[in-house]
Amino acid sequence: MSEVRADLVYTGEHEWVRKTGAATVKIGITDFAQRQLGDIVFVELPAAGEEIEADQAIGTIESVKTVSDLFSPVNGKVLSVNEALLDSPELVNREPYDAGWIVEVEVGGALDEALAGLLAPERYEAYIADGD
Repeated sequence: MSEVRADLVYTGEHEWVRKTGAATVKIGITDFAQRQLGDIVFVELPAAGEEIEADQAIGTIESVKTVSDLFSPVNGKVLSVNEALLDSPELVNREPYDAGWIVEVEVGGALDEALAGLLAPERYEAYIADGD
């Protein structure tokens, strides 16, 4: 069974979002997603300072099985990227919610509004229940 954390919100594309400040969030892929992908061998990250839009691809995650786009769940500006993933992409497999985070974003607009359309943990659990 995939881990779903109660302090996060989720997307239908299997990204998670954690509030890190009044207008900032960290984004990564869920435990469910990393299990589906298998061994992750490369992560393409956006550039710090890059403006991003919700539902647009901001990078890719390559596993031994496939290459998948990483979608932004919010509009904003990339504050930082997890550079540890460049040398150790397997962190996404080992610790998808901690050391395997992908980007930190300054959200454009009101944070609560930006996150309002995302899935609460219970809804995400129900969403993935058929695929687990």
